[in-house]
Amino acid sequence: MTRRVDIPSEARVRAALEELQQQASNNGTRPSVLALTRRLGMRNTTFRRHYPDIAREISTLRAEPTDSKDASFPSRFDTLVARNSKLKRRNRELTDHLTLAAARIQRLALENQQLRQELEAAANVTRLNTIPNRRDTERANYRQSSTLTRGILDR
Repeated sequence: MTRRVDIPSEARVRAALEELQQQASNNGTRPSVLALTRRLGMRNTTFRRHYPDIAREISTLRAEPTDSKDASFPSRFDTLVARNSKLKRRNRELTDHLTLAAARIQRLALENQQLRQELEAAANVTRLNTIPNRRDTERANYRQSSTLTRGILDR
């Protein structure tokens, strides 16, 4: 047994079609029977059986080329695509600038280190290492443990 389907009135179908056409014009797409049937909660074949004129009307809307006046004004979709590509270009430019700035900072840091070393050498500055380097601490601990191991093995 088939389930009973609530068939919407033709006025409701026309109103949904107008909404779909408005949405399609904003997106730069064309309305379809399938999109309308989904909006109404119906199956495609049921819709085509009950509303063959509206289905044909949508088919002719999809088949005809876009109007010349639409070509002079970009659709919302075209505007968004253009804006997206502009933002991608700007993002690429900013990424290039960031890479260049990081390279300059790195070069300046190396120059700064070299100039400090030259200044300290010219001023006869002796460095006192107040905080031991972690790597040096690990090396000293390793040497200590290896010395203890050798002493135990020599016995």
